[in-house]
Amino acid sequence: MSRKHETEDKTLETLLNLDGEIFPMDNGCWTKFEVKRIKPNRNIPHGIKYSLTFHDSNNQRLIGFDNAHAYKPKKMKYGARKITWDHKHQMARVSSYEYESAGQLLEDFWVAVEKYLKG
Repeated sequence: MSRKHETEDKTLETLLNLDGEIFPMDNGCWTKFEVKRIKPNRNIPHGIKYSLTFHDSNNQRLIGFDNAHAYKPKKMKYGARKITWDHKHQMARVSSYEYESAGQLLEDFWVAVEKYLKG
């Protein structure tokens, strides 16, 4: 097994171990992780069904990274409409998200949370 593959396996196990975890923050906000390994398919080729969410003290979702449903980005002027399942929510705005690895997903989620908290 290559070093890169070993690292990916460790970050995947870390992500899977976070399933069901809720982390409250001092400011009343909180995060929730739902992560399951599934059989890879056309919509979820990496075989990980996930929802990582950040909520305010009123339980409103502020940020979410998930692949629970299809997301159809607006058609680009010269491009075809791509249907993707990996996407992110930032308040009411939804955009596609390119899943690279479990470790990158965790990093991208926490960076988005930190950016929101800094205003």
